[in-house]
Amino acid sequence: MKLYFAPDTCSLAPHIVLRELALPFTLVRVNNQSKKTEDGQDFYHINPKGYVAALEIDEGSILTEGPPILLYLASLQPTAPLCVAPGGMDYIRLLEWLNFLATELHAGMAPLFNRALPQPVREGFEQRLFQRFAYLENTLRPGLFLQGETLGLADIYLYVLCGWCKFFAIDLAQWPALHAHYHRIHARPAVQAALLAEQ
Repeated sequence: MKLYFAPDTCSLAPHIVLRELALPFTLVRVNNQSKKTEDGQDFYHINPKGYVAALEIDEGSILTEGPPILLYLASLQPTAPLCVAPGGMDYIRLLEWLNFLATELHAGMAPLFNRALPQPVREGFEQRLFQRFAYLENTLRPGLFLQGETLGLADIYLYVLCGWCKFFAIDLAQWPALHAHYHRIHARPAVQAALLAEQ
C-alpha cells in the first residue's frame, strides 16, 4: 500500500493506523501548495479532488477520504484491538463517531486555516467548535477512550484534529478530559513514529 500524505493534515490519522496495525506501506509526500508529489507527479492525477489522504491499495486503485481509509485499514486486521467488527452496535457507534468528527470537528475547523477570515466569522466558527469540544469533554471518562477501554479508530482521528489547535492558538487544557485523551494518544510509539516520519 502507498499512503499519500502532507504534514499537519488529516492524513496523519491513517498513517498512525497503518503503524498501529503494523501493516506494510510506503509514504509519498504531497506538497499542498504545488499539488506535486515528492517524485514530481501531479497529485490531481492520483486524486482529482486534490487533497490528502489518498491510499493506493493496489496498482491503479486509489481510496480517498479519511474515514473510509480508516475503515478499510481496519478491515485488513479485523481482530486487532484497534478495530471493531462490522455489523454490531459497536460498529454503528464507530460510524457515528467518525461522522461526528468529520462533519462537526474536521469541517468546522477547516475554515480557521483561512488567515483572511474576518474576526467575527472566525469567532463564530470557534464558538461552534468549543461547543463540540464541550460535548466531547462531557462524554470522555478518565482513562478511557471514545468507545470504552480500548483505543479505536475514532480516537486517532480525534487526536489528529485536536493537534490542529496549536495552529489556532486554542489551549486544549480548557477541556481537561480531552487534553488528557490527546496526550495519552500522543505518547504511543506508533504516533511518535508517524510524527517523526512526517518531519
